[in-house]
Amino acid sequence: MEFRRVGASGLAVSEVAYGNWLNHRSDCVQAALDAGITTFHTAAAWPGAEESLATALDGVRRDDLVLCTGVFWAEGTGPNDSGLSRKHLVKSVHGSLRRLGTDYIDVYQLLRFDYQTPLEETFLALSDLVRQGKILYVGTSEWSAEQLLRAAPIAERYDVPFVVNEPHYSMLWRVAESQVMPVCERLGIGQFASVPLAQGVLTGKYRGGRIPAGSRAAGTEEQQVAVRGLLIPEVLDRIELLRGVADDAGLSLAQLGIAWTLQHSGVASAVVGASTPAQVTENAKAAGVRLDLDVLTRIDHLLGVVVQTDPRLTWSPPAGLA
Repeated sequence: MEFRRVGASGLAVSEVAYGNWLNHRSDCVQAALDAGITTFHTAAAWPGAEESLATALDGVRRDDLVLCTGVFWAEGTGPNDSGLSRKHLVKSVHGSLRRLGTDYIDVYQLLRFDYQTPLEETFLALSDLVRQGKILYVGTSEWSAEQLLRAAPIAERYDVPFVVNEPHYSMLWRVAESQVMPVCERLGIGQFASVPLAQGVLTGKYRGGRIPAGSRAAGTEEQQVAVRGLLIPEVLDRIELLRGVADDAGLSLAQLGIAWTLQHSGVASAVVGASTPAQVTENAKAAGVRLDLDVLTRIDHLLGVVVQTDPRLTWSPPAGLA
């Protein structure tokens, strides 16, 4: 496993990180540890996710891990059970600490922008939690360039170590490249690349449009919604063309997809989920892979018009929909 610093901070994370959004298997976490992965992502609103991660990591030396969890989505039915208000942040942090069985969170992420809460309120609350030692670093997820520019000086004013943003970023989904990533580079903010395999589509498992048993497209309604928009012939046919590129590079399609995200200098880590330990082991081998210009050019040529680049698709829900 290779490691990178996050933005302008001194925090080192594994190039491949493990996320347990949809799958909470302890054997996958163990496979991640065996592969040298030290960075783990979860969230307070994902049912059972933090507890299952804590159970799987029981016995691992805490200082060897980078635990990332986040807040925004509803954790209850009350009017203060979602968003980025001081009340919800404080409650959510303490809940995450309890469920994770830890005294501190390495990277605490604001998982969407909250249009109903002033940024000053959010970052003042974060500042208090940082001073109390409950949070070490702060990040965002799916924030636009304009939102990041507004937040950075407020974070600096309140001494909040704002070090990372987590966009959806893959060979197919490059909406962060034109605005978000350049702004982050100027601000010293790194990137955690989320969904680098485009909900599993870039692994090639949906070859010919078939839906394998156990895949997200055959899973729960939430899983199906996450992947449905990518299961169209034009996308799947072009992904199939990438097999030759992967073969020439000595990689699987999944490894090619993860390695592609890691070619961007601003990306500190690619956050990947898995449903089997074998997938974790395969994904981890993308760490340290460097793709040459010819490979990158071939990928761009083969994917062509199915690549999404519109920065307006960086998404936070409208007010009231947290």
